[in-house]
Amino acid sequence: MNTTTLSENITLNYSKRYKSIPTRVTHAVESLDLQPTNLTLDNIKEIATTIISLETQELNNDVEELLTKKEAIERELEKKSEELQNHKYEIFNALEEELKSNELALFKLHQVKLQSIDLYDILSEIVESALITALEKDNDITESTVEFIKEVTFESIKEGSLSTIRVRKILSTILVTAIDVAEATPNRAQNILKSTLKGMRAGLIKSIDRFKKRLEFMPIEAKHILIEDYDTIIEDLHQTDTLFSQVVSVQAQESSLEIKKILLSINKEMSYDLEELVHISKETAEVMKARFSKFAKNAVKKADMALKSSKAQEAKRMGIQVFGVAKVALGTAIKSAKDAMDKK
Repeated sequence: MNTTTLSENITLNYSKRYKSIPTRVTHAVESLDLQPTNLTLDNIKEIATTIISLETQELNNDVEELLTKKEAIERELEKKSEELQNHKYEIFNALEEELKSNELALFKLHQVKLQSIDLYDILSEIVESALITALEKDNDITESTVEFIKEVTFESIKEGSLSTIRVRKILSTILVTAIDVAEATPNRAQNILKSTLKGMRAGLIKSIDRFKKRLEFMPIEAKHILIEDYDTIIEDLHQTDTLFSQVVSVQAQESSLEIKKILLSINKEMSYDLEELVHISKETAEVMKARFSKFAKNAVKKADMALKSSKAQEAKRMGIQVFGVAKVALGTAIKSAKDAMDKK
């Protein structure tokens, strides 16, 4: 029987008047009146794909509809997020106008603005603007740059996850921007890069310290998020010094020869001065273990229970089946090779 006939016959005989999928499948296959030993791989594939298509057509339509809605929601979220940021900018601009005659009040407003705006999307522009302003105003930019980079690093990291990927992106964005400014002003490159790296380190330390203090007061909802990523966070906290050094090394390799030389020199110098970062990271890991290891163990127990679920059992069955397929394929290959050798 060719595959077209198989497909047509199954379509004609597959009926949802039967209550369960196994019953529907059995009825459709039996209506074909086939001998299993005569079925080819293509035959079995056609039978399976036809039944899957008939059984899941409605679900596939639902999934497609939901995906379309999801894309629309994501576009709307992006649009609303941008509107939200723009409204914040307008409010702060208006407040700046009102307070422009009072330098101290304006300084305090800028502190609030730094804490209120989502910095990640405009992080590069903020760093570039601040560095250029520092260069224009001060002969010695070291102290002001360290402080600024510290705060912008802290504010960018503090509200989100402490995951390696996110922290690496933030640190890399800040450093790449500083490198661009340093390359444009080579006579001050050493000061710019050294101050930037010191500020990044201080901001990272401040972020981890804040995370440690907040562990005690985390709401239940946040605890669940924390538990789900417990092992990853613990691991990340034990290698923050390595992460920091890697960010510098990677950007050094992608920079000009002169900048590379400066960055590698500063990185080597700072590698002996990362004790505070290592200490606060390990301390935070210990606090997290003390507070949440019990919750994490419970999460593991739940995971063990999940392994007994129907989905997990199906995965186990699939694993055994895949091994069987591989074993048969290997046996066939060995037999073919042996037959070829015997003929020689």
